[in-house]
Amino acid sequence: MGGLQIPMTHVLLLAATLFSCGLLGLMLRRNIIFMLMSLEVMLNAAALAFVAAGAKWGQADGQVIFLLILTVAAAEVAVGLGLVLQIQRRFKTLDMDQANRLRG
Repeated sequence: MGGLQIPMTHVLLLAATLFSCGLLGLMLRRNIIFMLMSLEVMLNAAALAFVAAGAKWGQADGQVIFLLILTVAAAEVAVGLGLVLQIQRRFKTLDMDQANRLRG
């Protein structure tokens, strides 16, 4: 195993940075599509942390959790895009604040 060895702290710092960027995007932006993209970034950051931990300890658990996170992300995209289409049809906007005001 003479490959490139990256310290776990660097990988976890990258995962924390990605997670905080996703959280910041989720809290600040009100567009539904942007909110779904922020959730995807947060899920990918968590998956990166699990894969790094699994590689550090030499276990396949990180990769198994990564596959679970991948399936959850795919289901979230499918349901989320269905909701986006319905909200766009009903309210003619993708802004969450506008959709809340139009609720009746």
